[in-house]
Amino acid sequence: MGTRPAVGRRAIEVLLETELPDAAGRRLVLVDATYEGPGQDTEFTVRVGDGSRRVRVTDQDSPLGICDVWQRHRTEDDPDGDSVLVVTGAVPADQLGWDLRAHAVRHRPLAVDRAEIVKQLFGATDADPRMAGERWLLDALLEAEPADGWPAAGAVLTRDHAVRTLLAARLGLGDTTADTLDLDADTLFAWTRTPTGPARYAALSVPERDGLSDWLARTVGPAAPTLLALAADGRGADVLPLGALASAALASAAPESTGFALGTLFGPALASFDALRPFADAVTGVLTRWIAQAEGHGQQRADARARVLDILDRADRLADDARLGPLTGTDRLLPSGYRARLRHLASILQGPASEAGTALRDLTGHHLAALYADSTENARTAVRLGRWLQEPVEPVQSVAQGVHRHMTSFGWADMAVGILAEGDTSQDPAVAGAYQRLIGAVRARRAALDEQFADRLSLWSESASKQAPGGVLLIEEVLAEAAVPLSRPIERDGSGAPVPAADRERGRPLILVLDGMSADVAVQLAGALDRRAWTEVVPKPRPGEEASRRAAVSMLPSVTTISRASLLCGRPTEGGQSTERAGFAAFWKKRHRTVQLFHKGGYEGPPGHRLAPEVLQALASDDIVGVVLNTVDDALADGREGARGRWTPEDIGKLPDLLNEARNYGRPVLLVSDHGHIIDRTPRGHGQRPQADKAEGARWRTGAAGDGEIEVSGPRVRGRITLAWNEEVRYTARQAGYHGGASLAEVTVPVITLVPSADLVPEGWTLLPAERIAPDWWNDERSSTIEVEPPTAEAAGAAVESSGSAVEDVKPAADADTTVVLGRRPETLAPETPAPETQAPETQAPDASGEDSVGARAVRSASYRSQREFVRGAPPDRAVAAVLDALLTAGGKLSPGAVAAAAQAATGRSQRNPERFATVLERLLNIDGYSVIRLVESGRTVQLDKALLEQQFLGATA
Repeated sequence: MGTRPAVGRRAIEVLLETELPDAAGRRLVLVDATYEGPGQDTEFTVRVGDGSRRVRVTDQDSPLGICDVWQRHRTEDDPDGDSVLVVTGAVPADQLGWDLRAHAVRHRPLAVDRAEIVKQLFGATDADPRMAGERWLLDALLEAEPADGWPAAGAVLTRDHAVRTLLAARLGLGDTTADTLDLDADTLFAWTRTPTGPARYAALSVPERDGLSDWLARTVGPAAPTLLALAADGRGADVLPLGALASAALASAAPESTGFALGTLFGPALASFDALRPFADAVTGVLTRWIAQAEGHGQQRADARARVLDILDRADRLADDARLGPLTGTDRLLPSGYRARLRHLASILQGPASEAGTALRDLTGHHLAALYADSTENARTAVRLGRWLQEPVEPVQSVAQGVHRHMTSFGWADMAVGILAEGDTSQDPAVAGAYQRLIGAVRARRAALDEQFADRLSLWSESASKQAPGGVLLIEEVLAEAAVPLSRPIERDGSGAPVPAADRERGRPLILVLDGMSADVAVQLAGALDRRAWTEVVPKPRPGEEASRRAAVSMLPSVTTISRASLLCGRPTEGGQSTERAGFAAFWKKRHRTVQLFHKGGYEGPPGHRLAPEVLQALASDDIVGVVLNTVDDALADGREGARGRWTPEDIGKLPDLLNEARNYGRPVLLVSDHGHIIDRTPRGHGQRPQADKAEGARWRTGAAGDGEIEVSGPRVRGRITLAWNEEVRYTARQAGYHGGASLAEVTVPVITLVPSADLVPEGWTLLPAERIAPDWWNDERSSTIEVEPPTAEAAGAAVESSGSAVEDVKPAADADTTVVLGRRPETLAPETPAPETQAPETQAPDASGEDSVGARAVRSASYRSQREFVRGAPPDRAVAAVLDALLTAGGKLSPGAVAAAAQAATGRSQRNPERFATVLERLLNIDGYSVIRLVESGRTVQLDKALLEQQFLGATA
């Protein structure tokens, strides 16, 4: 006699639902199986047709027992007379008498086919034959059937569909009503972090767990069994941390030493050491993808970041508990590895620059470098400061030289100090101490430069005036030298063609005075502007000089009532807002222009408005418009500077709105200050001088000069006064920062000129290439000097059209050298016919002087010549070769303006639209979809892939 199959309640229910509708009056059901139930007798109700019938199940092992229970069932009180007795057991059919079988449905014991029952439950006409031999799967499907039944599976119930549906019902992995269930490693590992998922798996029977584990191993990968074993062991929440720890241990210098510790951590969940590698690799892959999600934007980024760091911090704690820290401390995935790399970099900051650069690359190569973005940027800033400290600095020889170098180099060091002074988010005492020592060394060097500058300033001030400026731009001349050129009629359009006199429009600059904006703040604000919307322009340099940002010298003392009044009036003067309004109007009246000047409170809109209607009306008119923004200066008193060293346009009240409107109305912008400022970084109880009773302001007084001070007098000085040049000297109560003294940061006035389109570039002015803005020591990955002439006005900034919003949300910069990007959505470049000057004979060869350069060899290649035939209006070969060589010299990245400048230097022909020129190069050099050259960073940078260049072109030179 063979072993009878075992059935549970659900199998009995399905059997009765199938048989009873055709067995009217029958109340006995014999089942050829043993029953698996909670007790000897089980009672329940089963739905039959439109009604229901009470069911009693009993398991009997003899014919006498069956007869006895049937007789008792027949005599029991049954008001409806339709209750059903189900008898299971191991009694063969031939031992049952016909008098008993005559009462039974079908007159014989009914066989139970689980596969057939499951097929019916899914509404299928056929089922995968493999399922018949998998009792664990059939029983689980019977037991886990939802209250409203399994969803229809179609004509054939496949094994995979059955398992996927079971996973959704048992473990919450998906939706039982879905047609498909996308299962991958990310989904499975995310499930381990759900509140109930692993516990539900642990509650399953061993056969079902084993069956699901085998199926997932084949479907998701070999990491699944270890993952599920941990879940079954009650450690589902530690699946990912343990995987990260295993990855770190296996990548350590002595992975064999970690075997015992890892075995202890994993326990019975680790079937063999060989299973560790696929599990660790799978976890690393999942975490790497989650880290990429955490580098995005919005709330999803914040949630992903919190999830990843929670997992990896837990991995570090497990490593500490298992004493694996020494083996995993340099891992590329764990936070401890990031901190170890950061600590190592901090320890060598004031050593050789090459070693610090290597340590920085090691840090930025860590998987969490972007998640710890502030800390990574601080480290990069510290390395830059280290390079500046090791760079020879010539003594300040004149006021003009000092102001120029402060605007182009020293101010960048001040900005870096401000960033580091905030403190590192790692809160590592070793890192904080290293940054403090670095800041101290930078401040010492800056103090020496300020002292040299103060000596030159004292002598220069005695005779400095409009007639004898000493080679430096005076603040009272800024309007004449920077704003007036922007207000002149446009002589030529963006293509360089003359504009008829009748059609010429006078320029309408917007003059934005950011009270107290020092060079370090100006650097950050200008760097955050979208270069597709704003083009920075400067007067063309004299022969032998390079284009660079300009700066002016404030009045002395460098305070608002003197410097700002002199700036807006265009002459040395002193006064408040009424003086400024009258002087501003008088200055422009001499030039036959009307003006409107808005001070604090006059430009802010009423509720529901970004700007005051009067400001919008002024910007829409032909008037010259000036706006004074006091955010920076106000911050010196309220302490904002004490908390942050970073500035974005969004931090300046209404600046983004004003820039947007200026862009919309086609206005160029003059971004200027009236004086700079210094930050109070002295310890409490230091910095105040005993001469405070003679103080006129925070940083200037009357009386004889002492240590850290100079005496000044002259045409641009308010009498004979004493100014503090040492940043630790002040004469008033402590604030976040001060101005009025003689330091470079206070006296230097940034002057930044921006145009929204190329046809607004003044005659005699030129584009300021992005590569020439930052000092050499700031950038280590690529050169900041390209030996080509800058583009002319025709090539400057024609990267955008003259309509659309210029400023939207502030976004983190893609380039490591930019603090923030004031984003603007990329605009689709419509196909245009190339300008005549970009077209040239296809066979035009490069200059003989460059015939052996990489670019020259590339354009001589057969593949290049073949590709050129399919690109309409391709630029001359000489231009393409020059661009390739310039990109290689610069380390593979240049702005579109610099690329256009390189082409112009080689051919003498300007490119009207640098971005369009770059897209033509893309079509010319990118063969079969491989990007030898491409626009990246939202179109702000042209990037060259040297390896692809060599592969596509340099292997087939003629």
